[in-house]
Amino acid sequence: MSAVANLHRSLDPQTLRRTLEAHRRYLTNRTGGRRASLAYADLSGFRLEGIDLRDADLTGALLSGALMAGIKLERAILFGADLRDSDLRRADLSQADLRGATLRGADLTGASLAGCDLREGRIAFQDRDEGFRYLDHAGGPGELNFAVLAGANLSGAQMTGASALATDFTDADLSGAQLAGARLIKAKLDGANLTGADVAGADLSGASLKRAILIRVDFSFATVEGADLSDVLLAPPAVVYVEDRPLPQVIVAHHAFCESHGKAGSAARLSAIDFRPARTLRRRKLSGLIAPGSIFFGLDMEGVELQGADLSRCDLRGVNLRMADLRGARLIDAQLTRADLRGALMGPLEIGAGRFVPTDLSRANLRHADLRQARLLRARLLQADLTDAKLEDCDLTGAERDG
Repeated sequence: MSAVANLHRSLDPQTLRRTLEAHRRYLTNRTGGRRASLAYADLSGFRLEGIDLRDADLTGALLSGALMAGIKLERAILFGADLRDSDLRRADLSQADLRGATLRGADLTGASLAGCDLREGRIAFQDRDEGFRYLDHAGGPGELNFAVLAGANLSGAQMTGASALATDFTDADLSGAQLAGARLIKAKLDGANLTGADVAGADLSGASLKRAILIRVDFSFATVEGADLSDVLLAPPAVVYVEDRPLPQVIVAHHAFCESHGKAGSAARLSAIDFRPARTLRRRKLSGLIAPGSIFFGLDMEGVELQGADLSRCDLRGVNLRMADLRGARLIDAQLTRADLRGALMGPLEIGAGRFVPTDLSRANLRHADLRQARLLRARLLQADLTDAKLEDCDLTGAERDG
């Protein structure tokens, strides 16, 4: 009999339960604890949602089609594992060893793979009948083809030489990822953050990178033939001038105008301005700011006052807007992916006796935004995308929503 036939072992539910209980004790330093050893276990199609397998050994395990949404696999060893078509939505695979793992068709929407190792790798063993052999799954080692990683955190991931044909990385965080030699043909990277990623020798032929963040990304030695690079965000200019005045001076003048109730400074009316050279707008008074189509990407704007501001079509991805006052602001078509809006005020703004202007977030992209404890009373959220947004204790009383 071939060694391949004996390599994988079946687990009955009772044995698995005992293994998981011993691992739970191991993680909490309790008596009877033992690190889970599930190497070469056949767990195909098992229900493993939300369980804690941090630091577990799953080398070469069969997990194809397994239901693992929310599973904790931090630092787990998944070398050469078969994860084809598995459900890993919101799973935590940070710093996991996924070398040679097959993730073809897997759903990793919103998963954390920060610092994980997705490079190629193969398990070799002695076969009695055929001699030296490699363990090969149907998908091939180190394959991400057709997988869904929309909104996933892949910051600092090791993906050198990985194969990700037609893989969906929409709004994923690939900052600092090692993508040298990776095959990303026809991959969807719309809105993905590739800041500081190494793409030397990568093949991005036919890939879609619309609105992608390409700060400090060098495509000199990458293949981008047929790639869609429309509306990408590059590094900010060193200095921005508005009608011959440096941007910081314009901001200071608007702040003074707000503080003095119009007696000093001057109100700014801007359009498509890159605010990033300002570095921070923390606790600035910018009520009534007119700045449609402007770029605020990654800025610290905690506690900023933007009541009644026009921020339509603005790029506010990854911005810190914690405790910001956005009452009555226009945020139509704004990009707020991964924005921190905890405790932000986005209710109606009183403009006169009995007259109120709602905060308008129509068609805004709020995917993966943090809206915990935010106040969105009577806010307009028509066609807004709140996929995977954190909404715990968010006040949506009277908000206008589709359906």
